Amino acid sequence: MNLASLHAAVLKRDVVLMVEVGSEATYVRHHKKKIGFVFSAMRHFADDLRKAGWTVDYVRLDEPENSGSFTGEVRRALKRFGDIDRILVTEPGEWRVLHEIEAWQADLGIPVDVHEDTRFICSRVEFGRWVDGRKLLRMEDFYREMRRKTGLLMENNGSPSGGKWNFDSQNRKPAKQTLFMPRLPHFKPDETTRDVLTLVESRFGNHFGDLRPFSFAVTAEQAEHVFDAFVKEALPQFGDYQDAMLTGEPFLFHSLVSFYINVGLLNPLGVCHSVEAAYRNGRVPLNAAEGYIRQIIGWREFVRGIYWLKMPGYAALNFFENKRRLPEFYWTAGTAMACVGAVVEQTREYAYAHHIQRLMVTGNFALIAGIDPAEVHEWYLSVYADAYEWVELPNTLGMSQFADGGLLGSKPYAASANYINKMSDYCVGCAYNAKSRIGEKACPFNYLYWDFLARNEDKLSGNHRMKVVYATWNKMAESDKRAIRAKAKAFLDEVAPEL
Repeated sequence: MNLASLHAAVLKRDVVLMVEVGSEATYVRHHKKKIGFVFSAMRHFADDLRKAGWTVDYVRLDEPENSGSFTGEVRRALKRFGDIDRILVTEPGEWRVLHEIEAWQADLGIPVDVHEDTRFICSRVEFGRWVDGRKLLRMEDFYREMRRKTGLLMENNGSPSGGKWNFDSQNRKPAKQTLFMPRLPHFKPDETTRDVLTLVESRFGNHFGDLRPFSFAVTAEQAEHVFDAFVKEALPQFGDYQDAMLTGEPFLFHSLVSFYINVGLLNPLGVCHSVEAAYRNGRVPLNAAEGYIRQIIGWREFVRGIYWLKMPGYAALNFFENKRRLPEFYWTAGTAMACVGAVVEQTREYAYAHHIQRLMVTGNFALIAGIDPAEVHEWYLSVYADAYEWVELPNTLGMSQFADGGLLGSKPYAASANYINKMSDYCVGCAYNAKSRIGEKACPFNYLYWDFLARNEDKLSGNHRMKVVYATWNKMAESDKRAIRAKAKAFLDEVAPEL
């Protein structure tokens, strides 16, 4: 049998099961745009498979017999088709789903083959080999290994392009409103997407976020169009301004393709090769290309490796023993802190905020306020359209909240208002004074930062990267220390009482 006829036989014999299940939309209360995006992308992909000759058994959320779970829908499909002799499934992105799949063979009485997810550059087995024997797991070391493996931004003599592995020191420029901001493509919902949005409105109308306007790419072709426009219009300045934040500019020079990479509409390695080609052709500077590629083959792959290495126990880590509730303003944006309000409003509207907004505004506040990391994790997983547990959990518990005690990062990403004031225009016109740490108008980020250090001195003072800040704290007048801690307690007891 030749390859063409073999392929035709496979298409005729096999059935692709795709299901919209309520449990996946509600195990956390996902942003309405996120649910709409995923379901629309699924339906469009099912249509593409049918056009390619596959038999697709697609179960919509609102079908009367929909059981609401993966296991229930697999069981129903087996009854519908009757002569299925094997289930083939790609390894899922979340531990809880893998745990469910691993029970299928015994529960359903049919062989189940779980195949590696080839959309990732580093397999779980390969990451385990890299970890073996290492005392410290650092992304920079892993990233260099991935550069060597892929050959991205490497020269023929084995050295990194430009003579350095990392150009992050060039990527910390604040932006100004006078910059010309690119506008990446948006897409008008087609009939399929409109049907999905109507469904989401009726079933998940009480979830967080604005569903409309909706302009996500929902096909691979549309996603490629977004990425191509980014490379042409925004990538040249992405490096310089990737850490910048501006009022009214939610996207700046970011690519907005994490949504599409994480659901499989874009291939991450293909994206990286396109970015490298733009550098080699002289269209973008090296700091932009390197910074972008590092986010994908470095950080993205690294946090996935950590997730599978440490789950399921990783989700329960709480190094600082933080027990305060997530403030209500994470949902309402009802706070006088201009930076937090701006990021939450943007999140509600777009189901998106870039990495510095997440890390140094909402994440930083939660860290220094002592919010329970499980509540912070659930919020991030709920509100962002690119958030899936394998990528979100290590970023939140490890990088943002330091709840793993330093497994992922060497120090907490805790900062006063000075960082936000430097990298954004949020502090201009804010009700609080970014330079004051005590007094009526003192910015909460300032007194919470010092209170965080005082609360956790026994756990952090031995960290060599924290010695300078503790030296500053120890030099403060005792009266100032008491005033800072009293103000922090009064503020936190009001907005984030203990659980």
